[in-house]
Amino acid sequence: MNDIGKPERATQNRVVKLFCDELGYRYLGDWADRADNSNIEEGLLTEYLTSAGYTPPQISTALHKLRTEANHPERSLYGNNQAVYQLLRYGVPVKTEAGKATETVHLINWKEPANNHFAIAEEVTLKGKQQRRPDLVLYVNGIAIGVLELKNSRVSIGDGIRQSLSNQQPEFNAWFFSTVQLIMAGNDSEGMQYGTIGTPAKFFLTWKEDEADNSRFKLDKYLLKMCNKARIIELMHDFVLFESGVKKLPRVHQYFGIKAAQEHVKQRKGGIIWHTQGAGKSILMVLLAKWILENNPQARVAIITDRDELDKQIERVFTDAGETICRTSSGRDLMSQLSQATPRLLCSLVHKFGVTAKNADADFDAFIKDLQAQPSTTVGEVFVFVDECHRTQGGKLNRVMKALMPNAVFIGFTGTPLLKKDKATSLEVFGGYIHTYKFSEAVEDGVVLDLVYEARDIDQKLGSQDKIDQWFDAKTKGLNDWQKQELKKQWGTMQNVLSSKARMDRVVADIIFDFSVKPRLSSERGNAILVASSIYEACKYFTLFQKTLFKGRCAVITSYNPQAKDVTLEEIGANTETDKQFIYNTYTDLLANVQAKPGKSKTETYEDEAKALFIKQPANMRLLVVVDKLLTGFDAPPCSYLYIDKSMQDHGLFQAICRTNRLDGEDKDFGYIVDYKDLFKKVENAIAVYTSEIDHSAGGADPEVMLQDRLTLGRERLDNALEAMFLLCEPVPPPKGELEHIHYFCGNTEIADDLKNREPQRVAFYKGVVALLRAYANMADEMAPAGYSEADAKAIKTKLDQYLAIREIIRKASGETLDLKPFEADMRHLIDTYIEASEPRKISPFDGIGLLDLIVKTGIADAIANKLADMQGNQQAIAETIENNVRSKIIKESLTDPAYFEKMSALLDEIIRLRKDRAIEYEEYLQRIADIATKVQAGKAEDTPTKLDSPGKRAVFNNVKNSPVLQVNQVAEPDAPYGLADSEEDPAVELALKIDKAVKLARPDGWRGVQAKELVIKRALYDVLKDVDEVERLFLIIYAQPEY
Repeated sequence: MNDIGKPERATQNRVVKLFCDELGYRYLGDWADRADNSNIEEGLLTEYLTSAGYTPPQISTALHKLRTEANHPERSLYGNNQAVYQLLRYGVPVKTEAGKATETVHLINWKEPANNHFAIAEEVTLKGKQQRRPDLVLYVNGIAIGVLELKNSRVSIGDGIRQSLSNQQPEFNAWFFSTVQLIMAGNDSEGMQYGTIGTPAKFFLTWKEDEADNSRFKLDKYLLKMCNKARIIELMHDFVLFESGVKKLPRVHQYFGIKAAQEHVKQRKGGIIWHTQGAGKSILMVLLAKWILENNPQARVAIITDRDELDKQIERVFTDAGETICRTSSGRDLMSQLSQATPRLLCSLVHKFGVTAKNADADFDAFIKDLQAQPSTTVGEVFVFVDECHRTQGGKLNRVMKALMPNAVFIGFTGTPLLKKDKATSLEVFGGYIHTYKFSEAVEDGVVLDLVYEARDIDQKLGSQDKIDQWFDAKTKGLNDWQKQELKKQWGTMQNVLSSKARMDRVVADIIFDFSVKPRLSSERGNAILVASSIYEACKYFTLFQKTLFKGRCAVITSYNPQAKDVTLEEIGANTETDKQFIYNTYTDLLANVQAKPGKSKTETYEDEAKALFIKQPANMRLLVVVDKLLTGFDAPPCSYLYIDKSMQDHGLFQAICRTNRLDGEDKDFGYIVDYKDLFKKVENAIAVYTSEIDHSAGGADPEVMLQDRLTLGRERLDNALEAMFLLCEPVPPPKGELEHIHYFCGNTEIADDLKNREPQRVAFYKGVVALLRAYANMADEMAPAGYSEADAKAIKTKLDQYLAIREIIRKASGETLDLKPFEADMRHLIDTYIEASEPRKISPFDGIGLLDLIVKTGIADAIANKLADMQGNQQAIAETIENNVRSKIIKESLTDPAYFEKMSALLDEIIRLRKDRAIEYEEYLQRIADIATKVQAGKAEDTPTKLDSPGKRAVFNNVKNSPVLQVNQVAEPDAPYGLADSEEDPAVELALKIDKAVKLARPDGWRGVQAKELVIKRALYDVLKDVDEVERLFLIIYAQPEY
């Protein structure tokens, strides 16, 4: 008990001993009264450089240059620190005599860390404009590289961080920090946090390693890890980044990700780095590329991305970090550059998404043809980084690049784990996972925010079936049965997929209402993205918002570029607007006054300006309406809300919802998802997938085996589909020309019964062609590996083209084609006129509770959302997950209100017992556990007296209800048989309010952790309670309540 409440000095003595005895640092002494303390101790540095073999003239010149760069009066602290870092990292070029060659004086021995001189000084008094005294300063070869501020266990680390930040201000001692690389703050209760010069307090980081080791204070444990001689030298050499005016150190997952990647690179092995969205993949790429290029003189690094935003972002990050990167213009250009010795660092863009899916494939295929057209061999050892490597077309691209660069090492980066459909191809190309950092870990570490999910339902219902029927009768008189059926099918699809104008009006009104009441949106500190289901709907939403207060503060981002050819075939002469015409007209009006910037289209210029405003001036760009764009590779910290009005799943859904969970100031607590499409189960599954461990590659099937299995299966499907088509067409009489096929599949096309009787053959043929198309598409790029000769592959392609031609002939001959264009505008009008939308209503069962804390991990939301109808899966596992989450919340909050959470704990134990004894039905169990979860989240009972209107008052009340103080004060008389009179106050409430008032009147500022001020609080409690034991018990509760 002797060391409880020990002063800061005791911690400091222990830490100094740790540095000297365990880490081998030399103790320089207490420098409180020493004159001329400096960040460059010339005596110590001269001593080191002399022992390293440098001459006095070289040392004198190097010292002068170092001192000049460290104290440059024209530069900021960032500029001076960057200049000093360059000298530390690459050495000081010195020329001691005219005519002699320039030599390099290395201030730090990076290759042999142990050969440097490590030292520690305490209470280092700094004589600047204001005198300050950092607790501990770490020196390497006499150069101050680390500062550590210590606090006692009862004072927050935050105080130490803020102290270091104020020391860096020009009015204090900014000069001293021009050489400092690592700034730390710590105490015995919270451990240690680290940053570097200019790091804001909220971005200070916590190290995590060997979490199971709990043998000593976390402060000591992590100082031993980070300040180990080899580790601190490595951190300074390989993990410091200067980017866009900000100096950065790695987070712990980035450090271990790079370390794992370095081992793979040394063995020339590829793999995948999966670090969740928002965990800083671009920094990872920069640090790894720098390390590869520095440590392997023959190395070249090529970075491949499939989004223009990502390509620009990577170019910007590398340029800002001082790395020259060559941005290639095409696949051909990339291969051409790689066939020469320089440049060593390149990036290239694959256009995956065009305006339409057809264009997308054309862009992609063009890129691959470009690559193949440049067969020249690559120079050097090529390392290829593929960003967002999970994308489905990535497999196709990667296989081509592997064929062109058979000796290259491929490293994939992704923010999402590999799902079944793309896991096989990705593992074949890259190999297994190099390092993983999951969503749940990132939330726990405070790297990203948790997500809150709210489903809002806007029902659509048909207003007048009669009117619809009348329209169909009038419009379909000239159509045959097949065409009528096709039109009805199209109507059904449109009804389900498209939003009526009434519904869209409701969504717009709902979003505008949120902007007036929701946190961050109403204060104009945050903004939002609305995801529409198509370019048409995005344009429609945009035009609706233009009629509101959002005019001029809302933009539509779809990459659509209006061209006359888009609408050439759209005019039907009915004085109506088809979907394509509406999109074309909207964009033409929108871009009328936009001046295209050099090298950009009008659309690109408009969208770049809108995105810049969205990030830098959220008050002037409140909302972006998007379809696919910006859902990946676009980090916008102010984006607090994401409104989803589009069916999404898997990677796309997870990447979309992660647009909102970037950190942005103290007032942003969550990323908020509002879902109009009831994707609840999909959101739940998406988060569950990304918080779980999906890396089975290490112990799973070998990628080579998986490749063979997939190719064997693919060949089997293709062969079966070809055989099925051959059998379908075998009865066609020779010479099997167009006429014979028409006669076999259609009969006499002028006799309706003939067409009707031969319908089954046609349906079978249509289905067979679709099956053959799918089977061929899956194998088209891998015909040779699957065992087909070149002649076989050519013959199969010819057959496929032949079957497609026959299909078109049959469809035309049977009248089984329908030009839907003339009906499109009419059906859209019907939807807008006769489909009504209801007011939005919340359907999320746990509105406002973080998904990670409760919904995703429990499975309970699924049960409640489906009215407990669909009970599938492992009930015991679901129950235990719910219980663990509730228990963890109880433990976390128990100090703030022991009595209340003890009661909740007892209720939880009782429910667990009932479940294990099978004393209650599963449905009743779920209802009761949900009830407890809500109470635990609320932190108060439903019957809490109204006067207890704050968490502090309620906590005091819950903990004095059974206090002996009350029993002593009560007069010895029987309880009132019919309860308290109206005028009487519950004694426990009265006592709680007295304590609350006394504490609030007496509390001094900053009383926590200061013994004298804590006694003032205890005195105030004693005046009310007159019981020392009760004072000590309740003091702990007062201490834990932030409102006091």
